[in-house]
This record gives sequence, structure tokens and C-alpha cells, in this order.
Amino acid sequence: MKPYLEMSVEELTKELKSLEAQYKKVQAQEMHLDMSRGKPSQEQLDLSMGMMDVLQSTSDLTCEDGTDCRNYGQLTGIKEARELLGDMMENNPKDIIIYGNSSLNVMFDTISRAFTHGIMGSTPWCKLPEVKFLCPVPGYDRHFKITEFFGIKMIPVPMTPTGPDMDLVEKLVSEDDAIKGIWCVPKYSNPQGISYSDETVRRFARLKPAAKDFRIFWDNAYGMHHLYDDHQDYLIEILAECKRAGNPDLVYKFASTSKITFPGSGIAALATSPNNMEDILTQLKHQTIGHDKVNQLRHVRFFGDIHGIVEHMRKHAEIIRPKFEAVDEILTRDLDGLGVGTWTKPLGGYFMMFDALPGCAKDIVARAKKAGVVITPAGATWPYGKDPQDSNIRIAPTYPTLEDLVAAMNVFTLCVRISSAKKILKEKQKEA
Repeated sequence: MKPYLEMSVEELTKELKSLEAQYKKVQAQEMHLDMSRGKPSQEQLDLSMGMMDVLQSTSDLTCEDGTDCRNYGQLTGIKEARELLGDMMENNPKDIIIYGNSSLNVMFDTISRAFTHGIMGSTPWCKLPEVKFLCPVPGYDRHFKITEFFGIKMIPVPMTPTGPDMDLVEKLVSEDDAIKGIWCVPKYSNPQGISYSDETVRRFARLKPAAKDFRIFWDNAYGMHHLYDDHQDYLIEILAECKRAGNPDLVYKFASTSKITFPGSGIAALATSPNNMEDILTQLKHQTIGHDKVNQLRHVRFFGDIHGIVEHMRKHAEIIRPKFEAVDEILTRDLDGLGVGTWTKPLGGYFMMFDALPGCAKDIVARAKKAGVVITPAGATWPYGKDPQDSNIRIAPTYPTLEDLVAAMNVFTLCVRISSAKKILKEKQKEA
């Protein structure tokens, strides 16, 4: 089929009539499919059920250093967990704090402490006239919700195929001391699924921010989430690069096992410089005497070492890889050559990104919902939920069964074609 832009008014009218007839048949099926969030499927969760058996009432819950995991203590986490997460994050275990189940919660707390007590002696953000954050777009909606919650002004920075527009990032942070941070998902980014290039990471490490308390919030949520054994993205380790660049305190690096084991009961970690670590622990000691060490031990005993995590993630990939490939196949089959959108084909992570024609994203999502398919709200990938082009849509393939995903994507592409045909037909009729 030729591109919609090359069709005549008559051809487009005929095409639209056919598409709308198909849409009515789909509505009559009364589907109820949800692909709005990037959640692991039940099959993925089942992979970690053995974790429930590694500890029993008769188990020895003592660590190698003699720590009784049932009791208070170990503010930074047990030694074995720091070593396991250190290997996963490619960081020295001494530079890591193990938290509870959620890295998002750690990010929220980090922002909150900066507001109330400042960072390494700097003025608390709550006492400043304005606080700003750079937000690579499209980006992760929950990051944006944290900064919005605290009233931080969010400044969009365009994403490129190699990461954020670093010319703009360097310019903005060097000129404005009200800019205190930037959100980053550097590997298999949310929603594009791209990874930052070596040059991008090195430029981040060499930033010269006007604010002494500027920090890069490096959310490496998908560091282990490859889809293929033989074709994977590689990411330069940011803390080591910052140290080489003479900027050791520039980064807070976050990770967790949320999409490795159980999202509701994994373990999260923060890796950072010794100076940042000292600053954080000075405040953290008033918040808790230690996080859940029994759960930390459970993870260590289940995986054993980093090789256990690698093998475990291969099993995840076997489950979700066919889903990502199905999405790409359906988009290619139904939309390729029509000129109605573009999409990413990532090598890992949890998301794919679809860019519709400007002004169509909200209509596509609403139309899909009326046909029984729930997609991430249009605009969610932008600060304040406002996509200026109304074109970006996040696709989350992991949670539905393959059968349901295929059905949902068939509906999605139908809605894309209807919205696009209507937009182009309207424009052509105006020109006539």
C-alpha cells in the first residue's frame, strides 16, 4: 500500500471507510487488554519462586561477618548483598548502600533530603527561590512525577539516538546554578530502549555545573535486561568515568532487583562517591537502623553470585524476547511504508517507543481504549504530561501474554491507521 500522503482524497476516504468497519468489528469483541505499565508477567515472576525456599525457620541467618540478619544494624546493608549488587552495578561494594525494595523510593528520598538539608553543606533546596531539573524527553513518567511533586521546574532536553542532547545539557548546567540535577535512564532507556554512547557518558562525567550541589540521577534500572545473548548494548561505568574526570561527587547511581526478582520485594541500591556516601549516611542514620537484611540474605543465597543473576536474566529474556519481536513484526506488517509513524527496536529493557504523526497520539490512545486496549497515556513521557507534538506513545510489551499482546497490537495499529488517515484526509480537504 502506498503512503497515505500520496493517496488522493477518494483513496483515503475509501481506506478510512474500510478501517472504521474493521474497528467496529473489534469493538464488538469487547476486549479487556492492559499494556499500560512495564510490569513483569506472571511467567517472569514464577522464575524467582525458588527464592521462597532458600530460607526456612531452621536456616542459619548469620552472615559471614557474624551479623544476625534478624536483628538491628548494618545501615549500608550486609556485606554479601553489597558484593552481589556491586558486581551487578560494576561498582566497589564499599561505595554502595543497600536499601529496601524500591529504587524509586530511594530517588524520592534523595530529592527530599536535598530539599530539607541540602547536599554536602549546600543550601537546602527549600530555601532557594527556584530549583530546576533537566528532563530528557521522551522520558520516564515516574521520574517526572517526583520532581513535579516537589515543585521543581522541569526543563525538557531532547533525546537523540546516543542519549540526551549534550550540547544543550552542557550549556544549561554551566550557565544556571538553579539547575540541580538531571534524570537519566542510561541503558535501554524508558521509553526508547536506547543506550547512551561512550561519548555521551564521558561528556556527562566532564560536566562543569554552575551549582556545586548539581547531581546526575543515574537510574540504571535495566543494566542486566538484555534481550539477546549475542547482541547487547554496552554502557561505560559512570562513577569510574567521573573519578577519572576529576568529578567524583557528580553522580548518584541507582539500581534494583525489581524486574529481576519480585518488584514488590526486591532490593534497591545506591552507588556513589565516598563523600556523597558520608553525606547520605549522616542523614540516613536518623531515618532507619537498617533495611531488611533477611531479604538481602535471601537474594544472596538464591543467586550465589553475579553468574546466578546473568543466568536468571537469560530466562527472563527467553520469555519477553518473543513479545518485543511480535510488536516489531506487527508494526512492520501493518504500518511500514504508510508514513504514519516510526518506532524503536531495542536490544533490551522493558519498552518500545512509537512516534505517531503530530497531533495523533491522544486520539490513538483514546481510540484503543474504546476498543478495549489500555495503553500508557499519551503525554506521560513528558514533564507535566504535556507532549508538545502529541505524537509520542510508550509501548510496554512485557506484562500481557503473547496471545493478548498480539491482539492488543492488532488493535493499536488499526487505531494508528484510522487516526493518521483522518488527519491527512482533513488536511487534503482543506487544501482542495
